[in-house]
Amino acid sequence: MPYKFSFDLSRVPQSFFRGLVKAAYEKNMHRRIGRGVRQLAEKLKIRELTGLNISDASRLVEDLVDIHARNLLDREKFLKTRKRALFLPHCSRKYMDSRCRARFDPKVPSYYCAHCSPDCLINRATALGKEGGYDVYVSPGGTCIYQILEKNSYEGVVGVACSQELTKGGEVLKNKNLPGQAIFLIKNGCADTKFNLKSLEEIL
Repeated sequence: MPYKFSFDLSRVPQSFFRGLVKAAYEKNMHRRIGRGVRQLAEKLKIRELTGLNISDASRLVEDLVDIHARNLLDREKFLKTRKRALFLPHCSRKYMDSRCRARFDPKVPSYYCAHCSPDCLINRATALGKEGGYDVYVSPGGTCIYQILEKNSYEGVVGVACSQELTKGGEVLKNKNLPGQAIFLIKNGCADTKFNLKSLEEIL
């Protein structure tokens, strides 16, 4: 399920997210909720950085720390895999109308990037994935991802999505015993969402 609040972390430096995880681990808070996460959110001035109220900021912190923790735990196993899939969110396309030339194949189900806009985030991410030997899917939703995973025998998965969706997807991968790596959206919503391309490149 998507968040019931909006956020845009695109102006927050990536070093902030690394510092967030480090601080959480130092305080042994990566498994805690409630007061501990609230204190971390206050210490890192997340409210000032994001404009979110403390409750929403705390929830976001919880999810981001969990995602980074899962990445670290799965990293070694993931690096040993060969057949990998990259799932990208269709809401990060530059255009969400007929100006986008991506083709949707309902049999897969996935959009396939037509590389129509050089500055499109999905175009650039698709190119990175293809260069790395990944099967790249531009997904319109979580149920499509589950269908693709059921049809294909991937050894490793990289997903880009809202942090709440990634947390849910992490449980699915765990049940399938599939190592995954995740990149969270730094700006959420139903369109014009954003993720850090450099972070994706490092994960791939």
